[in-house]
Amino acid sequence: MKIDLNEAVRCLVENDNIVILPHDHPDGDTLGSAFALKRALDKIGKKVKIVCDDGIPEKYSYMIQDVKNDDFSDEKFVVAVDVADISLLGEKTREKYKNKINLAIDHHTSNRLECEKLLLDENAAACCETIYEIIKESGIEIDKKIADCLYTGLSTDSGCFRYSNTTSRTLRMASELVDLGASHFDINVIMFETKTRTYMKLENLVMKTMQMYYDDRCAIVNISQDMYEMSGSNETETDPIVAKTRQIEGVLVGAVLREKSDGSFKVSLRTNKDLDASAICGLLGGGGHPKAAGCQIDGPLENAREKLLDAIGKFLN
Repeated sequence: MKIDLNEAVRCLVENDNIVILPHDHPDGDTLGSAFALKRALDKIGKKVKIVCDDGIPEKYSYMIQDVKNDDFSDEKFVVAVDVADISLLGEKTREKYKNKINLAIDHHTSNRLECEKLLLDENAAACCETIYEIIKESGIEIDKKIADCLYTGLSTDSGCFRYSNTTSRTLRMASELVDLGASHFDINVIMFETKTRTYMKLENLVMKTMQMYYDDRCAIVNISQDMYEMSGSNETETDPIVAKTRQIEGVLVGAVLREKSDGSFKVSLRTNKDLDASAICGLLGGGGHPKAAGCQIDGPLENAREKLLDAIGKFLN
């Protein structure tokens, strides 16, 4: 059932022993949403814990400093943030909380998460936009640490405010968060200008796999488990790679095929112009945003690439 902002605020204020679920392979928006919401609920005496199967990348460590999960077994209210589908939760989390999510807060047009209540703003550049509004509507003070979390979500999901999903509301919120103490310069350097040595080794290996299709309008690279081992990197560092495939002159669709430990492949897909990334991934059981989406395909690599190319071809031909 879709609800409005006031109903979401009421649910959060009236409940306790709250579990917050970010998606697996967590990014700046899902983590910013989760930790901003937890910090805000902590301020009004709620017991809250964040549950995520995957580890949190080191670059987000400033968001989680001094945050401690409350210890309770009687979980009374479960909130998913920036989760469009149950498959986006880690395996353990998915098994435990499937059909138990009371409230989902999201901004994906393709949202099909089974939940009791859904607060969905498809016009928001980031889930953090909605979390910002929830906190403001609740009357909870947004301090510097909450502002840092929210700014991280806004900036990362909007590509440092360069993507087409950026609106005047996004920019106004970012401005207000800076006024509230968000360390925008430091966050921008960490998110957009700093690369680890292990990432650079991984990127070098991955870009050598690039293949072009459909008259050079499509670029695809793949990441294998062996590449993680050779570079010392891991899946948490792969996000910047997919953007590179879309930056090539003439490319309308860029994609990364990331091999999982079970041999399946996670696809991250980006598009230019009027091509709908969410619609392409929707043909493969995934979804997301018009310009950024994802899905999962069974291996081996050639099978995954063939299925992905077939879906892309339906929009390029």
